[in-house]
Amino acid sequence: MPLQTLEALPPGLLVLLTGLLSLMVGSFLNVVIYRLPLILEREWFAELEQPWTSPAPHGPALNIMRPASHCPMCGQPIPPYRNIPLISFLLQGGYSHCCAQRIPWRYPLIELLAAVTGSVLALKFGASMTLLWALSACWLLIALSAIDSQHLILPDILVYPLLWLGLLINIDATFVTLEHAVLGAVFGYSTLWGCYWLFKLATGKEGMGHGDFKLLAALGAWFGWQALPAIILIACCAGIVFGLGGMLVKALQRDTPIPFGPFLAVGGLAVLLGGTETIRLFLYL
Repeated sequence: MPLQTLEALPPGLLVLLTGLLSLMVGSFLNVVIYRLPLILEREWFAELEQPWTSPAPHGPALNIMRPASHCPMCGQPIPPYRNIPLISFLLQGGYSHCCAQRIPWRYPLIELLAAVTGSVLALKFGASMTLLWALSACWLLIALSAIDSQHLILPDILVYPLLWLGLLINIDATFVTLEHAVLGAVFGYSTLWGCYWLFKLATGKEGMGHGDFKLLAALGAWFGWQALPAIILIACCAGIVFGLGGMLVKALQRDTPIPFGPFLAVGGLAVLLGGTETIRLFLYL
């Protein structure tokens, strides 16, 4: 649909259409979140020249597009009419139609999160190229957060496109000037790199993964070096609340590793949705 046609749409209809599109993209993100770590695991085993024994029902044939959608519990194919984002989950009462096992809540939550954030972005940016870029960043951050939460990895194959796209779109100063974007990428990476080495020299342990450096560099490329303090502060506050809350309900132990990527993504999404007001608020605090 041409941009001129989208600009002629009433704001409410644009928000609705963007929400529906994001809902469908959220369903695809679930595929990426489930399959990409398995694909990477297969590649790592191949590099080590060891046999790959995977719980995936289709083994080495697995990739992002093939095989067609199937039940992650029993491996049975899912027909299209039972694969409608969010609606199928609700109609089936949260249970798989083929094996009657409970569908993990991650699937509808990812779809709902993509739909809600997409609608908010459409309301904020309207029919524009900026909306397209903002949706791309949002979807990548959702996928990275979910993968890091489950597997404690931030795949380069998702982080690097986020980084390069942030630099490319800011050639025209979409969010910040290109100078600020480049400085944001450099300072974002070096900040967490410095924290990593200070912590390792002090304790002899690794406090975070290298993927966190790259993710903050990508966020700096999108929103500039000025946004980095707000992003880091939001991420730290969210991480502390999550960690303390998990220990209070006995869901986490003091030595349980907690991924930092999802909290960086929360900081990035807060800046994306709130703009400069978010930065000013957290810098003031």
